[in-house]
Amino acid sequence: MTRFWLIALAMLLSAGPALAQPTESFAAFIRGFEAEAVAAGISSDVYRDAMAGLTPDPDTPRLVTTQPEFTTPVWEYIDTRVTQSRIARGQAAMGRNSQLFERIGRQTGVDPYLLGAIWGIETDYGTVLDNRRLIRPIIRSLATLVHQRRTRYLEDKADLIAALTLLQWGPLTRETLIGSWAGAIGHLQVNPSNVVRFGTDGDADGRIDLHGSLADALATSAAFLRGLGYRPGEDWGFEVELPEGFDYLLADRETFRTVGFFAERGVTRVAGRRFGDLGQEVFLYVPTGRNGPKFLMTRNYLVIKGYNFSDSYALAVAHLTDRLKGSGPLATDWPRATRFPNLEQRIAIQTDLKRLGFYDGVVDGRLGPISQAAYARFQARTGRVADGFITAESYEALRRAR
Repeated sequence: MTRFWLIALAMLLSAGPALAQPTESFAAFIRGFEAEAVAAGISSDVYRDAMAGLTPDPDTPRLVTTQPEFTTPVWEYIDTRVTQSRIARGQAAMGRNSQLFERIGRQTGVDPYLLGAIWGIETDYGTVLDNRRLIRPIIRSLATLVHQRRTRYLEDKADLIAALTLLQWGPLTRETLIGSWAGAIGHLQVNPSNVVRFGTDGDADGRIDLHGSLADALATSAAFLRGLGYRPGEDWGFEVELPEGFDYLLADRETFRTVGFFAERGVTRVAGRRFGDLGQEVFLYVPTGRNGPKFLMTRNYLVIKGYNFSDSYALAVAHLTDRLKGSGPLATDWPRATRFPNLEQRIAIQTDLKRLGFYDGVVDGRLGPISQAAYARFQARTGRVADGFITAESYEALRRAR
């Protein structure tokens, strides 16, 4: 067996599941975690009431490994979430609550349509909140995650402590503190840590109820977005067209440049639209290469990613924001015929990029921005369009370069 395949096999064998086999029983974990909860300010009575008779959620392992925003092509994710039906229902729902959306937007500076889009993507405008297959008591879900998931252990632990804090504040109980399998709460699905930090009484009834009060949910998410750095009056970005021969190495989300910088290099808005402020700072984002849509993104796009780190999620929210305002589909379609590399090929891609001196990251088969930037440098060195879009053809190109 060649050295390359030994490396690949080792990586395949070492790529552990999202939920690891716990080293202690769930009951032992519950007993042991009480000390951490008490140290964080939770009373023993609240903790023991919350954990009494608790068993692990059997659905959690499957749900952790099938999050669609991380496991499907971006166009499939958007196609199933930004539909004509959802756009129409969202416009109707916002119309029924127009005064509330206008008030929250005025008070917080957050675009009401962005809040409407998050509402639509997260809970289909609240319609799933009564679905007990999707919405469940979150203490059980979070305790299961802390016990079993190690990739987000600190975040899960913080959310479990925060959920217990919400119980301690009252009037919620273990049965009425409900949300998603990941612990997110309410119409716009805010995790408990951020409910504790940004929770807002949007309807002035003296309590914060993100599940039962749309006003509380909107006000809390608006406060959360502001806390993430949301800039009032600034759009998330806009779709653009690039000229023939454009230097795709300028598609770098780490580097903000002015709109004018890109305009000087022939970048234009789609459909004949004009740029506004040429001094506005943006970065060029080309999520699916030269044959797919291209965007100039503002810092508010990164704020959406702060709400949910997935680019598929952020693009869906951004696009639905525009569609709720009455805009049409993207001008450029996605490259739907693209073939993607499997795990073995992704590991080979990273291994080859590392051997060729373009990549110094971890070889784990996860093709994120660092791997994409490395592949773009390989493309540039070999005379290809350096868009960084990694496909099955990328594997073949790198194999030929061995």
